[in-house]
Amino acid sequence: METVEVAGLRIAYQRIGQGPALVLFHGAGEDSRIWRAQLEALSDEFTVFAWDAPGCGQSDDPDPKLSAAELGGITAGFLRAAVPAKPHLLGLSWGSMVALELYRGYPGMPASLVLASAYAGWAGSLPPEEVERRYAQVLAEIDQPPEKFIEEWLPTLFTGKADPAMVAEASRIMADVRPAGMRALLSASGRADYRPVLPTISIPTLLLYGAEDQRSPLNVAHELNRRISGSKLAVIPDVGHLAQLEAPEAFNTEVRNFLHGIAA
Repeated sequence: METVEVAGLRIAYQRIGQGPALVLFHGAGEDSRIWRAQLEALSDEFTVFAWDAPGCGQSDDPDPKLSAAELGGITAGFLRAAVPAKPHLLGLSWGSMVALELYRGYPGMPASLVLASAYAGWAGSLPPEEVERRYAQVLAEIDQPPEKFIEEWLPTLFTGKADPAMVAEASRIMADVRPAGMRALLSASGRADYRPVLPTISIPTLLLYGAEDQRSPLNVAHELNRRISGSKLAVIPDVGHLAQLEAPEAFNTEVRNFLHGIAA
């Protein structure tokens, strides 16, 4: 792991490979280890960066009342400090909100966006009652031992056909979640609505989803596709929310082909 200091926080990240910069933003309750298959495969053509978001992995805990704008500022500071030139950004689930918040405040920074298993924020993509249910669920779980709630989350993240070893790997990563980090991320993003940002996106954008995603279903994908002019939607059959784990080869191929298309 390497580190940079941003806004008084030590931000840890992995970096591997040579070539154009590709930055990976993980989901909530995870850290950069969730990208193992992408770090290994895509580093043959790209310099792949995978951060530990504030409050996750080996990064410092931010203020528990972290705002969305502050999160965007930290993200921009990380890119300035650690990543050369204009990077391609890949945000997964909550990480897609990080990418959208970055774009809202700093639209000139990224070269392209890959929004995987993405939302326009929970409030921008889900019914109000579902937003409040999820918010209350995470708030109730923050101070519980992770083993008490991880087993409830896993069936919503994978299909029943997922490799048990891969599911166990994800479970081990999620077991390291920290209350302070989750509290800050919930504060910044729990009721976010990025619908106003979507029509402003003018860079190449790939929307990448698992066909069986329970948490960010395909109606969400189609709505983002409709609102982001010129965006491409790719759907991986028979996989769920953590498509980069459940079908890494298909996921990586979609990302690679998209980035090749930009370079062509």
